[in-house]
Amino acid sequence: MKNFELLTAAADTARAIPAGAGARLDAAHAALVSLRDEQRRLERLGFETPLARCHQQLRFWSFVSAVCSLEPGKRA
Repeated sequence: MKNFELLTAAADTARAIPAGAGARLDAAHAALVSLRDEQRRLERLGFETPLARCHQQLRFWSFVSAVCSLEPGKRA
């Protein structure tokens, strides 16, 4: 996985993954909330390069959140 430049502490990909499914989903949601706040701040300031990095991280954490929200044991 590509290492991201840290934009928010909640979106740190180097943190340990929580053991429980609910805790993993909560961590992913916390990362998304913090990144959306950071995105709004960067938009106000007009910082294009950090904004692009933030967008990358939002896509990553949106994917992680979707994977974590899948119910265990259910298959399509």
